[in-house]
Amino acid sequence: MLTQPVAHTTEGTVRGFLDRGLPVFRGIRYAQPPVGPLRFAAPAPPDRWDGVREALAFGPGVPQSGPLPADPARGTDWLTLNVCTPDPGTAGLPVLVWIHGGGYISGTSGDPLYDPTELARAGLVVVSVNYRVGAEGFALLAGAPANRAFLDQIAALEWVQRNIAAFGGDPDRVTVAGQSAGAGSVAALLTMSRAGGLFRRAVAHSVPGNLCTPALAAEVTATLAEQLGTAPTATALAEVDPWRLAAAVTDLGTALPKHLARWGRLAQSGIATAPVVDGELLPEEPWAALAAGRAAGTELLVGHTRDEFRLFSVLAGRHGSFTDEEARTALDLFAPHPAGPDAYRDAHPGADAGELLEAVSSDALFRMPSLHLAEGNAAAGGSSYLFELAVPAPAMGGVLGACHGLDVPLAFGTLDTPMGRRFLGDPPGPEAVEVSRALRQAWIRFASTGDPGWAAYEPEQQPTRVFDARSETVVRYPEQSSRAIWAGHTPTAFDLA
Repeated sequence: MLTQPVAHTTEGTVRGFLDRGLPVFRGIRYAQPPVGPLRFAAPAPPDRWDGVREALAFGPGVPQSGPLPADPARGTDWLTLNVCTPDPGTAGLPVLVWIHGGGYISGTSGDPLYDPTELARAGLVVVSVNYRVGAEGFALLAGAPANRAFLDQIAALEWVQRNIAAFGGDPDRVTVAGQSAGAGSVAALLTMSRAGGLFRRAVAHSVPGNLCTPALAAEVTATLAEQLGTAPTATALAEVDPWRLAAAVTDLGTALPKHLARWGRLAQSGIATAPVVDGELLPEEPWAALAAGRAAGTELLVGHTRDEFRLFSVLAGRHGSFTDEEARTALDLFAPHPAGPDAYRDAHPGADAGELLEAVSSDALFRMPSLHLAEGNAAAGGSSYLFELAVPAPAMGGVLGACHGLDVPLAFGTLDTPMGRRFLGDPPGPEAVEVSRALRQAWIRFASTGDPGWAAYEPEQQPTRVFDARSETVVRYPEQSSRAIWAGHTPTAFDLA
């Protein structure tokens, strides 16, 4: 009986373990630790080794910003990945590469929400990736490449191409998938020449709209460096302890409101560091590149939740208490011009300040970037399969609605994790169990065949799979008023006001 599965990669042999009967390999290095002389550099290829290297534990995450876990794992071997496979001795299995979310400032591949067991049992080889977040991955620094996090992800996908056959996977059947910041990463990868040929299909849940111009990103870095008493260069910031730098990103995020007049939409978004439209690795916004035919379309499964912004309202303790002035600010910053704030007021007659703020924030930050990615990919010759998650979370008396992040435990089938129970109840109700089964089956079918089970998006009928109590609902895109407001206005990079 196989008790310690072994795989022979191009760099060396790794030994994993069996987890509930599935071969699992954790903490495999796909690039050298980006510390010391490699701090803020492009990822360097991993060293080769002789003998057998144990792959039993998740690698440490990059120092985190924002609310921290109770006991974050420390270490410098940040650029690792994990593989869960139905059978490393077989061949030709479809592969799903998961890029975690976390607002571009936090997150790790070892989060229990991303437990790959249910997907692997269904026949997928699941790879999950750690990459640099916060200032380590996204701060625009003199003397360092921009968007180092995306370079990390490309290096991980190159590792998959070299090595996934050793785990039973087919390098020609790779689907890259992500939610929130992970979905924003997927959107960027779709249009990067450096990522060409590294994956065949893509899944993007809740694509965020927060990208920065170089001018804004440079000013954010300068402010961050000023907080730390140093210069906004790679050389200077490399002398700052990574956890201290991550804490400075947290502090800057807390102070964003005082930068509202200068940083506009970035300050309103609440996240200080974000990907940069640098003109090189990421030449332009993904939506624009696809819609204009400057990037090729692909097979894409993309969608959002119905009540995206509700999570952030509730977590901030502000749901139901936003003021008219706060709503005006959000509308002025996020509503596309020339439609402007009045378009939202007209589309939502009788809505109070909180409802207007949540509508425009949901649209600008997640729903419309997701829709426009689907439309742009279809215009570029790809097949886009659009969905909306509408099943509400029963937690907290239902106030969360179908909020941001609710789709993650549903798609992975991790309803019994602490976060899954917090969203969906303990035990989850039959509606959540059924939606989880349906969404997970759509992922499995899409990664295996390129077809999740409903018609591809086209602009006339706009077929959209709605995941709710009615398990087989396909309708015209449900958020028609938002689509009309944003018609002809693809999301643009945040810039200085």
